[in-house]
Formats: sequence, structure tokens, C-alpha cells
Amino acid sequence: MWAVVGLGNPGRRYAETRHNVGFMFIKGVAKAWDVRVKKNKFLSKTAEVRRGSKKVILAMPQTFMNASGEAVRELVRGMRLEPERLLVVYDDIDIPLGEIRIRKDGGPGTHKGMTSIVQEIATTRFPRIRVGIGPAPSGGDIVQFVLAAFRRGEKGLLEESLDKAREALDLILASGIDRAMNHFN
Repeated sequence: MWAVVGLGNPGRRYAETRHNVGFMFIKGVAKAWDVRVKKNKFLSKTAEVRRGSKKVILAMPQTFMNASGEAVRELVRGMRLEPERLLVVYDDIDIPLGEIRIRKDGGPGTHKGMTSIVQEIATTRFPRIRVGIGPAPSGGDIVQFVLAAFRRGEKGLLEESLDKAREALDLILASGIDRAMNHFN
């Protein structure tokens, strides 16, 4: 079993912002897999689906970004999930828009949602797909940047990175994280 968690902030106000690429990712996967992410479970909106022989839970925490760990903790405990089977997808300001990076484990960096997850589940041993939203304008307010919507000219690059992330998810489920890292990093 796998849990795929996309990070973001609930509510219409944040729906199209840079900080919500994790939610955009989950919605895109759900559409491609023909499922609806709507069940309220584990402080998240969730959907269960089978991909081949694997059961996959798609989740969008409803706790707001900086408290994402509360929802992830509930999911990990409730599903009795090993951290290595938790895949977190989130925005990364240090990666250019249009690119992704896959990691098997590691610290949270400066991402407050990831910091919350690491604190709540007490491990960094879980894979993640980082979706580029950068670079941030120099000298600008980072919070305002990540909570701003993508500009019209950026939407093509956003779709490219979300497509890559969906391909990476399929490869992770089929062949493992190492193969996906070798292919996409």
C-alpha cells in the first residue's frame, strides 16, 4: 500500500497559488485515474484506488500547509503505513518552474509543511517529489510569492512539471523510487 499526499492550503482563496501545487498534483492524478478525492478521512480529503496490485491512497490535508504533519500523522497511524510508503508532493522555491526533483528521504529544508510532517511522524525516511515553483524574485517577500497565483505565461511550465511528477509517480509505483530518481533527477 502507498499513500500519496499533496501539500497545499484548503479553500478557494489558495486554489491556484504556487503553494498549492501538491493539491494540483493530486487533482490531476485523480482525474487521470478516474477517481474523486472527496472522502473526509485522516484530516484530509482522500480517495482510494488500486493501481495494478497496489492500493494507493491519495490525500490532500485540510489542516493548512504549516500543520500538514497533523494530517499525515493521522494517515500514517490510521493506515499503519511504513514511512517508506508515504510519498509527499510539494512546491519547492529552489527548483525552477517546469522541473521536479525526487528524493528517497532527507530533511525538510525551509518548507514549513515538510517541517510539520517531520516533527509529527518523527522521521525523514519518506520519499518526496519536489515540484519547482522558482525562482523567487530577488529581494521580494517569499510568503507573498508562494501565496500568489501563477502568471499566465508560467502555466505551460507548471503543466510540464505536474506531468513529469505524474510520470514519476507511475514509475515509483511500478519500479521503485531508485528508478524514478535515476530517470528524473
